[in-house]
Amino acid sequence: MVKKWRIVAFFLIVILLGGLMSQTAMGIAKNINLGLDLQGGFEILYEIEPADSEQDEVTEEMLNATVSALDQRVNALGVSEPYISIEGEDRIRVQLAGVEDQQTAREMLSTEADLTFRDTDDNLLLSGDSLEEGGASLEFDAQSNEPVVAITLEDSEEFGEASQHVIEEFSPPDDRLVIWLDFDEDEHSYEEEVMEEDPEFLSAPGFPRGPLYTSNVQIEGGFSVEEAEFLAEVLNAGSLPVDMEEIYSNAVGASLGEQAMESTIYAGFIGVALILGYMMVYYRFMGIIAAITLAAYIYIVLAIFQWMQGVLTLPGIAALILGVGMAVDANIITYERIKEELKYGRSVMSAFKAGSRKSLSTILDANITTILAAGVLFYYGDSAVQGFAVMLIVSIITSFLTAVYGSRLLLGFWVKSRVFNKKPRVFGVKESEIREL
Repeated sequence: MVKKWRIVAFFLIVILLGGLMSQTAMGIAKNINLGLDLQGGFEILYEIEPADSEQDEVTEEMLNATVSALDQRVNALGVSEPYISIEGEDRIRVQLAGVEDQQTAREMLSTEADLTFRDTDDNLLLSGDSLEEGGASLEFDAQSNEPVVAITLEDSEEFGEASQHVIEEFSPPDDRLVIWLDFDEDEHSYEEEVMEEDPEFLSAPGFPRGPLYTSNVQIEGGFSVEEAEFLAEVLNAGSLPVDMEEIYSNAVGASLGEQAMESTIYAGFIGVALILGYMMVYYRFMGIIAAITLAAYIYIVLAIFQWMQGVLTLPGIAALILGVGMAVDANIITYERIKEELKYGRSVMSAFKAGSRKSLSTILDANITTILAAGVLFYYGDSAVQGFAVMLIVSIITSFLTAVYGSRLLLGFWVKSRVFNKKPRVFGVKESEIREL
């Protein structure tokens, strides 16, 4: 007796799943963060050295502090989903997707931002440590309306003592407090720079009215609005605790990234369509079930990745397509087992149960070994390889659930409804291939 309610349940599940996918798939796809290889941007690999010449090795604390400082600088650029990772013992990789002004980003990342206040003999009077956290901002001078950088110091006494030192120890025109950014004792000196048309120091204010005890200081350097804003952002991000040398960079234009995205999606669509066409031709009705579960697999993987706030890259798309192959492989193993059982003369119900049971261990072994390989790639790989590994693990787990349990559920509705009893052709088996028990 045909159990029609099972067929109705099948169509209800398919309709609900199709409706959910059609309503939410575009939103999920738009909200997925794209890597720099898909939307353009650039990446830089830095080699780290201790800023203190007396220290020989880069410590883990230095690397973590540098990553934190770089992260603050990237936030000032307004970059969404930056990727900053420590590689090895002395390297840091920075990936910035969607950055248009790459030169400004490179300068902001590499600038040490070591703000110092010195006298005209280059003696240190105040360091950037005296700057209040987040205390730098772009302002406009009340008299000249020129852009300046306003900074707030933690202790007004320190600035007063520095100005007192300048007044007492120096006579005009050397009674100035010289403000430097990234002062280098081997390369910089006030005596030489003051003769230049465009000196390296930011400004050199004097104190004609006596010592100035204040915590609010304006840095005037003939800045443009962009330069003053850039300096304020760098100062707020903090100085770097190490020296960084750029040893590798890779830039991807936005148009190139868009072309890569379109080409990859197009190739993936053709590949998946060919696979589904083969499955439906060779496995008949079971191929239709495989097509439904594969569509569900792709939707679920993208939804999980968007929920994880992951960054989708070209290797990630490759892992997604690889997961399609694993899902198809699981379906083929199961369907071939079912066909073999039908050829031995078993009933459709018995063949379905036996084929599903016997194929499970083989599918499980293949998925576990692939997940282990992905785990090794994640542990030892760099950022691109790690992204591939994460997507691969998500894809494998999802493909296992959809291809094994999802396919078994949907096919089970039809088998258990008994509508296919004595109809082996529906499963791709001819009557002439069936042996006598």
